[in-house]
Amino acid sequence: MFKRRQLLAFKALLISVLGFAALNHAVAQMSHSSQVMGISPAKSACIGSGLECANAATPFLMDDGRLLLAWTANGMVAVAQSSDKGRTFSIPVKIAEHGKSLDAGSDARPQIVADARNNVFLAYAFFKDSNWNAQVNIARSSDGGKTFTAPQSLVNDGSSQRFPSVVIRPDHSILIAWVDKRLVADAKKAGQQRLGGSIAYSFSSDAGNSFAPEKIANESSCECCRIGASIDPQGGVGIIYRAIFPGGIRDHATQIITPSTAGKVQRVSRDEWKTDACPHHGPSIAISSTGKMHVAWFTQGSARTGVFYASSSNQGETYSRPQRIGAENANVSRPYLLAIDQSIWLVWKEFDGIKTSIYLKQSHDDGKNWSNPRAITSTTGYSDHPLLVSQGKEAYLSWLTRDDGYQLLPLNSK
Repeated sequence: MFKRRQLLAFKALLISVLGFAALNHAVAQMSHSSQVMGISPAKSACIGSGLECANAATPFLMDDGRLLLAWTANGMVAVAQSSDKGRTFSIPVKIAEHGKSLDAGSDARPQIVADARNNVFLAYAFFKDSNWNAQVNIARSSDGGKTFTAPQSLVNDGSSQRFPSVVIRPDHSILIAWVDKRLVADAKKAGQQRLGGSIAYSFSSDAGNSFAPEKIANESSCECCRIGASIDPQGGVGIIYRAIFPGGIRDHATQIITPSTAGKVQRVSRDEWKTDACPHHGPSIAISSTGKMHVAWFTQGSARTGVFYASSSNQGETYSRPQRIGAENANVSRPYLLAIDQSIWLVWKEFDGIKTSIYLKQSHDDGKNWSNPRAITSTTGYSDHPLLVSQGKEAYLSWLTRDDGYQLLPLNSK
């Protein structure tokens, strides 16, 4: 059960992000755990669409050092760029404005990637109706993010698509994966009940101008948790997501996706979380240069509860024993991983009831040994998820807070 202060903060956060109409529905979905969102202080009122009012910001570092930043604020999707690692930004480019229909929930955020030819690709989702059916829109730029095409639907299917996850591969092709509900819609038409959604994906070889016909990687997944993705040095893309296993168990799975096939569904751990609710708390994955898969996730299963890390040296066929992230009694949430060669970085949030801190630990030997965790920054106001990005051998923490604005903090010297 929520503590009173956490519940009040949670309600205020939902009102500011989703609007009053969504509050009761969201609380009903979420109230089974105070750790589901990793409650932190609610956003103060902010009525603009600039970065100072953003609820989520997603970075991409280009080869020439420029930072591209996509964000959502009060129903608007915007992009700007910085040549000084986020200290100053260009005039924002407005991509779209959806008002309260924008999918701006706790696990939703715009996705942005770019190639060495100044092609930029962006994806986000918005709700088409009051039943939480959404549409993934995409937009493209051929001038490094100065201008974008008008947003258009990723797929022609009329069912719901949410939580796009985008990765650009070394050959400049793009993988986009998302939570798709066409099978749920088909079952409903046939008078059958089907829980959750599916994991769908598609590839583009022309900077997002066109995509191959979409495919289903897993027919049974959670419908409201983000998908983690990382480049596999063997040529594919590794994804992690909250799957639905027999008996309504919502544990995590990984797959290796290539343009020709989706690999076998591999279960990360047997947490045995049986629930029909929406955790809104997706996982993270990073694959090192050796092909070792590093994963982190949140669960409230009967076998274990909290935030955990594990790794696999055989493309997910088996995983190491889950290791708890953070102290057992701490309010830990939002783990995120990054791999640079065989150096692995792991960050997460901890909320102590007053302030939210970002903790970091790292491994320089592919996860065999880890440094002691240490707090590297904190805030007492609203904050976005911590994200990790790299440029060459340099690792950075990307963090948006209401009090301190957007920060891109170098980690190699931490």
